[in-house]
Amino acid sequence: MQSPSLRVIRKSSFTATPWKNGGGITHEAIRVPESGDPFRWRVSVAHIDASGPFSDFAAYDRKMVLLQGAGIDLRFADGERRTLRTAGDLVEFDGATSTYCELLNGPCVDLNLMIAKPDRAAVRVERFIESLALRASRGESLLVFPIDRKVTLSINAGETVTLDPWDLAVLSQCSGRLDRIGPANSSVSTAVFLATLAN
Repeated sequence: MQSPSLRVIRKSSFTATPWKNGGGITHEAIRVPESGDPFRWRVSVAHIDASGPFSDFAAYDRKMVLLQGAGIDLRFADGERRTLRTAGDLVEFDGATSTYCELLNGPCVDLNLMIAKPDRAAVRVERFIESLALRASRGESLLVFPIDRKVTLSINAGETVTLDPWDLAVLSQCSGRLDRIGPANSSVSTAVFLATLAN
């Protein structure tokens, strides 16, 4: 789906490419600009089937969210360690830092947002019960990526779309709302990854 305010990229249309170091497969959702290197930013879903080092992305900052699996332990060259155990767990790190990924109990899938330095992105994982208000201000893009449940996205331009888990929506200069699809009296939260980037 394409419009001035809303672009939807279905997970079925992601493009599979090998990791730079050959250690796995990533499924690219979007890159800006659309082709070539270097890019300004990129969103992809990586399938990690074995423990090993991450590819070097020294020119980028990385935002990573666990989507599926029992978890991963990240070991950085500076001695820091971060563990992601639950879908929606988020970590941010410098792509120049040598990083080793240890699978905790079998293959995992994660979301990666890479932003070229010195650009910045404000990222977070929101967990909501019923609905969540969204806004993309002038000069910004807002990335919306449902993690674990189907949701409805409505924007003030009058458009409404259904997003399955791991679909990606890109909002530009508009406000909107996410609504969970499911029983109205459910107390189970829905997790969504949100990132705000400068156009």
